[in-house]
Amino acid sequence: MVSNDRHMRILIAGSSGLIGRPLMAALRESGHEVRRLVRASSPAAGEYRWDPPAGRVEDGAFDGVDAVINLCGSPMGMRWSAARKQMIVDSRIEPTDVLAEEVAEHGVPSLLNASAISFYGDTGETVVDETSAAGQGFLAGLCQRWEAATGPAVRAGARVVHLRTGLVLARGGLLGPLAPLFRLGLGARLGDGRQFMPWISLADEVAAIRFLVEHETLTGPVNLCAPEPATNAEFTRTLARVLHRPAPWWVPASALRLALGEAADELALMSVRAVPAVLTKAGFSFTDTRLERALAVVG
Repeated sequence: MVSNDRHMRILIAGSSGLIGRPLMAALRESGHEVRRLVRASSPAAGEYRWDPPAGRVEDGAFDGVDAVINLCGSPMGMRWSAARKQMIVDSRIEPTDVLAEEVAEHGVPSLLNASAISFYGDTGETVVDETSAAGQGFLAGLCQRWEAATGPAVRAGARVVHLRTGLVLARGGLLGPLAPLFRLGLGARLGDGRQFMPWISLADEVAAIRFLVEHETLTGPVNLCAPEPATNAEFTRTLARVLHRPAPWWVPASALRLALGEAADELALMSVRAVPAVLTKAGFSFTDTRLERALAVVG
C-alpha cells in the first residue's frame, strides 16, 4: 500500500503523554504540521485551549485540519474504587465525545482515536484479531463505549481509526514500575504465568500511528501490538535476563486479588492473545518483533 506523501495539518489531544511526545516529534520530522489541544490557561504558539468536561474548544483549532489524533485517558492505577473507575471512564469518553462532534462539525477527514487491546476481554489461548467480538469485563465495556463515542464523526463520513493499543514497553510506561523491582531481584511471575501479554515497543507504537495517519484508506479497529504476544512467564524470564537479575518469585492469583481487588483480573491476570492483522496486511514493518530487543530500553 502506498502512503499519502502530502504534508498534513494534524491536531493532537493528549500530546504530553508517553506516546504523544514522541509522536509529535515523528510527525513533524515527516514534514507534517502539528497542533496541540491543551488545558493550560495560556497556550503557546500552535496550541489551542480546550475543556472537555465543559465541551469547549478554542476557536480556530480545527481550521484546515486533515486529521485529529486523540490519545486522552488517565492512568489505570492499580486498585479501583468506584470513584477511580468513573475517572478512568470520564477521562476517555468526554474528550472523545467532544472531538467526534468537532470533527463532524468541521468536516475533518480523519479521526484516530485511542482504544485498547482490552476490547477483547480475556481470550485465554485463543488468537484474536480486529474481526473478533468484544469481550466481557469493565475494561472491555469501557473500550466499547470509547469506540462508540466516535459515532458523530463516523456518521459525518470521517475516516475513524480505533487505536487498540497493547502494553507499551518504554521507560516511562509499563517498565517504569517493573524495572526497579526486577533490578532488586523481586521480579515475579503473576498467577500461573500463562496469560498472554500483547506488547508493543514505543518506537513501533509511534511508527504505527504515523503509518495510520498517512495511509488514508485504512479505517476501523487496528490492533497496535507486536506480531508475537508473550506469556507473562516469558515476559518475566526475558526482563530478568535483560537486567541480569534472577526472577524466582511467584505471586499467586489469590494474593493479587487480595492486594488489587477487581483490577487484578483485568490488569495482571487477563490473557489477550491479540495479533496485528490489519497492520500486517497493510504492509507495516515492525522494528521490534522480539521481546528481548524491545525490553533492551531498560537494560
